[in-house]
Amino acid sequence: MNQRLHLVFGGELVDSQREEFVDPTAIHVVGLFPDYASAFAAWKSHAQRTVDSAQTRYFIAHLHRLYDEKREGSPTGELIA
Repeated sequence: MNQRLHLVFGGELVDSQREEFVDPTAIHVVGLFPDYASAFAAWKSHAQRTVDSAQTRYFIAHLHRLYDEKREGSPTGELIA
C-alpha cells in the first residue's frame, strides 16, 4: 500500500482572493500527516483558530500527488532528471 502524505501549512495572504503569502518565510508549517483524515483535522483546527483573520488561510498539500514514479511527466521527476 502506498503512503499518502499530506502537508498542512498556512499564513497571512496578500489578498483573500489570491493564494500569495505576505511573507513566505513566515509560513506556519503545521506538519506532515499520513492520511487525509488526520491532515483535515489539523487543517480544520488551525483554520478555526484564525477565523477572525480574513487574510489568514491554511491549506492541505497532497504530497503523494507530487511524485508518481509510474506516471510519465511527474512534476518532481522533471526537477531531478
